[in-house]
Amino acid sequence: MGRAGKMIDREIESDFLNETITIKIYEPENFSSLYKYHLCIMQDGNDYYQLGRAATVSDRLHGDDKIENTIFVGIHYQDRYDRWDKYHPDGEKNADYIKFLRSEVVPLLDEELPGYNVGSCRVLMGDSLGGTVSLMTALKYPNAFGKIIMQSPYVDEQVLKAVEASEEIANMTIYHTIGKDETEVPTTKGSKDDFLEPNRKLHELLKSKVADYYYKENEGKHTWKQWQKDLPQALQTIFGK
Repeated sequence: MGRAGKMIDREIESDFLNETITIKIYEPENFSSLYKYHLCIMQDGNDYYQLGRAATVSDRLHGDDKIENTIFVGIHYQDRYDRWDKYHPDGEKNADYIKFLRSEVVPLLDEELPGYNVGSCRVLMGDSLGGTVSLMTALKYPNAFGKIIMQSPYVDEQVLKAVEASEEIANMTIYHTIGKDETEVPTTKGSKDDFLEPNRKLHELLKSKVADYYYKENEGKHTWKQWQKDLPQALQTIFGK
């Protein structure tokens, strides 16, 4: 059974990252330039499409009239080391990747797609480090990105301090989940980190600062099995009618 919507590839010659990056845009069935659309910009784009089944979930939620008109935009990485460099707060390419999202991805989408062209209708989404860079990008550019979906984000003191220092975060909408079994997560650097307790610290901080905030501890580990199961609820919470 084929997809109901349409997948389109676009290339960006990034001046910030000095590479050509392909973004995969998924337009829902009955897409029309006469309508306005919310935008969901996904880190780990290929993983969300293939492992998270984002296009299939979009088809179902749109078909059941459960979410507002939404276009999904997937941005992927070269390999796990490139991913760390771009997504991790200490990564060599992190600052440039954040600029790339704001100054190269957003203008392209605003030019080519019938979006609302306002931050409240642009969502950044990601799992693990993808959730981290989504949060940190929104904190740096709160007028460009007003909503965040983060599934099992990596959290350290740098992240907590950035949230603590932000005044604009109070106006954002945030969806945040973590697995109860995420206590020994293998990392790119070879260590095993506890993700659960740092996420609980982040939760305590966010609930004191953000009015429109959803948090849940799911059953499961730091895997796509958990995130895929959680994705329909995440999308309905952020884009639901």
